[in-house]
Amino acid sequence: MNVLHIYPKFPDTFWSFTYALSFIGKKAAFPPLGLLTVASLLPEKWSKRLVDVNVNPLTDKDLLWADMAFVGGMAIQRKSARQIIARCLAMNLKVVAGGPLFTSEPEEYPEVDHLVLDEAEITLPLFLIDLENGNPQKIYRASGFCDLSATPKPMWNLIKTKKYASVNVQFSRGCPFDCEFCNVTTLFGHRPRLKTGQQVIGELDQIYASGWRGSIFFVDDNFIGNKGFLKTQLLPALIEWRKNKKGCIFFTEASINLADDPVLLDMMVAAGFDSVFIGIESPDEVSLTECHKTQNKNRDLLESVGIIQRSGLQVMGGFIVGFDSDGPSIFQRQIDFIQKSGIVTAMVGMLQAPPGTRLFDRLKRESRVMDIFSGDNVDGTTNIIPQMGMDKLLAGYQSIMKHIYAPKHYYQRVRTLLKELKVPQINHPINFQRFLSIFRSAFRLGILGKERFQYWQLICWTLVRRPRLLPVAITLAIYGRHYRKICDLYIL
Repeated sequence: MNVLHIYPKFPDTFWSFTYALSFIGKKAAFPPLGLLTVASLLPEKWSKRLVDVNVNPLTDKDLLWADMAFVGGMAIQRKSARQIIARCLAMNLKVVAGGPLFTSEPEEYPEVDHLVLDEAEITLPLFLIDLENGNPQKIYRASGFCDLSATPKPMWNLIKTKKYASVNVQFSRGCPFDCEFCNVTTLFGHRPRLKTGQQVIGELDQIYASGWRGSIFFVDDNFIGNKGFLKTQLLPALIEWRKNKKGCIFFTEASINLADDPVLLDMMVAAGFDSVFIGIESPDEVSLTECHKTQNKNRDLLESVGIIQRSGLQVMGGFIVGFDSDGPSIFQRQIDFIQKSGIVTAMVGMLQAPPGTRLFDRLKRESRVMDIFSGDNVDGTTNIIPQMGMDKLLAGYQSIMKHIYAPKHYYQRVRTLLKELKVPQINHPINFQRFLSIFRSAFRLGILGKERFQYWQLICWTLVRRPRLLPVAITLAIYGRHYRKICDLYIL
């Protein structure tokens, strides 16, 4: 059996980093970890290939080689996924589809031969048994959640990691919190399920042995969902692993209560983490109550962000406008919070309701769900009818984005961050492409860019005040160009 794994294309969005990748000579931000893991669950005797269309084009030769195509992705990849499926079916190639996109809306894909949904560790073996017996079903669903300790290592040999800006590892699935708008718990449950420390180290060894010496993203939706295991098992193992390894900086996603645990913060920094994405959502307590973001309530959010950044972890933040309780003042309040916090990477989106969430169900009952969920909450769209009215929400949203990503205000935030950020204990290794990125940024941003005044002002300030953070300053300047391009494309 020849199986072709196909990963659909991401549109240009904040997290695609399309306009930043050329500075470091990369094709895509992250490899398709889900499909690499699915490949390892298939029979060893099968021949397997993978085409990530974010990196390489999908050719007819690829499709002619295959007996079956496995397609997986997220909602934001919907358009490309449909095009890929159509090409496969036009060449009489059987299609097996799975992952968050198809799990959330299986009824939208009647043309797909087999929908292997939910967690592949449970449903894929059932499909393989039926396939061997000559009776594969149309759809496979799981009634529970898998044991991650049995999940095999991804098949990294199917891709060329050097084409990616970062590689990824998964330690846990699930989140203990219950945010109304989030589909993580719908897909993976409330109880965080964990891989063993030995599993994670084994995956890191495999990645390191391949020659990788760059960023590694722990893709967990809440890395600190089980703090006890982190402090007693995983982080000590990562600290020990790092003693004999050079390079490899980690980053992840976590909840704001990370700020409440100085021991955990120190251990994460010692293990090699340098940044963390946190869902701030709103500075308004009423809005946080509305969406059940209880972990963000009854705290000084600015101080919590400051604690994390002073520990040595740069905070990237998610923000939402369009809650029912949001009034006209929310837009300026969001701007003020973002600027004061020094959160340079501020992903601000209008509230959306992913299928399967309690928010979706509530608004569906109120006849306020109108469009399909795009999966991209920074493209200036929403699939709900907001309480304040669409025109007011869109105008307020655009005012936020126009302000925070204007060069003057963006570079102000970079300086605010650099004033507060503790110098990382472990730095990104300087390879040839990163060395070239210094000159590329100086030319494209410092000479050709409309932000050239702010760019050189930042570089000079950093050299004088925080010289060891110069790589961070250059990286954030490059990111700023990407964010502004996205704003120009979708929003402004």
